[in-house]
Amino acid sequence: MIPVVAFGCWLRFDQLAQAKAAPINWRDALKQPREWYGSSEALRIADNLIAYQRESGGWPKNIDMAVDLSERLRSDVAKEKRSDDSTIDNGATYSQMIFLARVYTLKQLPRHKESLLRGIDYLLRAQYDNGGWPQYYPIKKGYYQHITFNDEAMMGVMRLLRDVASNQRDYIFVDEARRERAGKAVEKGIECILKAQIVVRGKRTVWCAQHDEVTLVPAPARAYEHVSLSGQESTGIVEFLMGIEHPDPRVIKAIESAVAWFKSAQVKGVRWVETTGTPVDHVVVADQNAPPLWARFYEIDTNRPIFSGRDSVIKYSVAEIESERRNGYRWYTDAPAKLLNRDYPAWLKKVRPGKRWL
Repeated sequence: MIPVVAFGCWLRFDQLAQAKAAPINWRDALKQPREWYGSSEALRIADNLIAYQRESGGWPKNIDMAVDLSERLRSDVAKEKRSDDSTIDNGATYSQMIFLARVYTLKQLPRHKESLLRGIDYLLRAQYDNGGWPQYYPIKKGYYQHITFNDEAMMGVMRLLRDVASNQRDYIFVDEARRERAGKAVEKGIECILKAQIVVRGKRTVWCAQHDEVTLVPAPARAYEHVSLSGQESTGIVEFLMGIEHPDPRVIKAIESAVAWFKSAQVKGVRWVETTGTPVDHVVVADQNAPPLWARFYEIDTNRPIFSGRDSVIKYSVAEIESERRNGYRWYTDAPAKLLNRDYPAWLKKVRPGKRWL
């Protein structure tokens, strides 16, 4: 009776998964319910990911890898196998690996496991000796070789490797040798983060969106991405550090210093809104009842929000940059609010019982 019952449960589970297997876009691939990753649609996409995986072991960015690959398109994709465009930018590589892990956990098909393990090896090879990760590997000259916190690139990699190292549910099949290497990579990454934290007049603050791969000093990227203190990317870094189970005094100091900076850098009394009409514009509107915002970038010496267009000239008002960049980039964020109001107080209660957060 037990085998029959087990088969019946599996059949109902599989039927449920198939029923939910409507076509999706790649941008929604990691937002599905757990059972969906056992569906035929998830299996099809996982096989697409194998097709798109480069010989390096990584993946390119900005491609909808959930499309239905025709025979001709699949042939075209195969021709790109040797391309050196593997990257961790815009969620590439680690997002594909998370997807493959979920599908393999439910379907147990060896080709998906092999692809994921190649991805792990790629991330481990790509790490600099100082613990950081470049935006592209093999190395692409220019700002791409900087240590990249921008758009959660390095933190996305470190979260995945931490899950591998700690033997989380979707990675229990990873061999011990790779788990150990993943754990060491995370430790090196944490060291890099601590060393890169920007010190201003003797006080630790936060991080730039990218740092020099040799000196670890803040570095510029595109014309409108200057050396600065990042209100956006630094949030993800602090959240990662707060996930360390037994933080040492240096980690605690880094977190508390960053949180103090976030509190000092709040932009109050304004909203960042999208206008109605044609063309749509983004503008700053005065509103004393508005919740706090943070700028994407702050001038290091003055802590003033800075903005820039493609001419690379720093402005102190977002209204002064051209429409294309004003509306094509996320200049303000509310992400630190959750950090200050919920995550940090909970962390503080755990690591420093009795200390109040004001």
